[in-house]
Amino acid sequence: MAARLGWGPAGLLAVGAVLATVGVAAQRALQLRTPLAEAVPRQIEGIPSRDLVLSDEEARVAGVTNYLVRAYQRPDSGSGVAFSVYVGYYDRQTQGRTIHSPKNCLPGAGWEPLASRQETVTTSIGTVVVNRYLLQRGREHALVLYWYQGRGRVAWNEYRVKWDLLRDAALRRRSDEALVRIMVPVTASDSDAARLAREVAAQIADALDRALPA
Repeated sequence: MAARLGWGPAGLLAVGAVLATVGVAAQRALQLRTPLAEAVPRQIEGIPSRDLVLSDEEARVAGVTNYLVRAYQRPDSGSGVAFSVYVGYYDRQTQGRTIHSPKNCLPGAGWEPLASRQETVTTSIGTVVVNRYLLQRGREHALVLYWYQGRGRVAWNEYRVKWDLLRDAALRRRSDEALVRIMVPVTASDSDAARLAREVAAQIADALDRALPA
């Protein structure tokens, strides 16, 4: 992957050296234009939601400035959640306080990846590419879409995300960014879960484009 993009670990280290010279303290901490709880629709695809709260330890480990955890549940579905949305926003990223990739965190929660690829999502801000994972935990299956959004970009490639982060921190004094994750339990078929996930992703990406710093 690094060879195909024309840069790799050496390039990241070089930009990291520039960042260290500029100084992390020089970065601007940029606030959201709209609170996440107001920006993200409380009802998506006709499905209402309820907000959840991270534990103090979870919030500390994540290192987020602001976050949203929301479970969307059909009223007639008993306790079954149709899908969940997590948005973690960082007004600036510093050493020890950066975005953690879901592909590292999900296995720690007991989820085993079965398949992964990229997924194309059509939004009002254009066509974007996100990560798609099919997961299994015991007899449960779930489909996850996740991406990184901020500083005018929607990105999926973690190498590219790191490159852009270091460059923007050095040249623009900005490292604000959000991690977005949508999880859909697979109850019928993978294709049904993927269709719902794409529709949700389109609305979330649009909402965050209005909420994140310009």
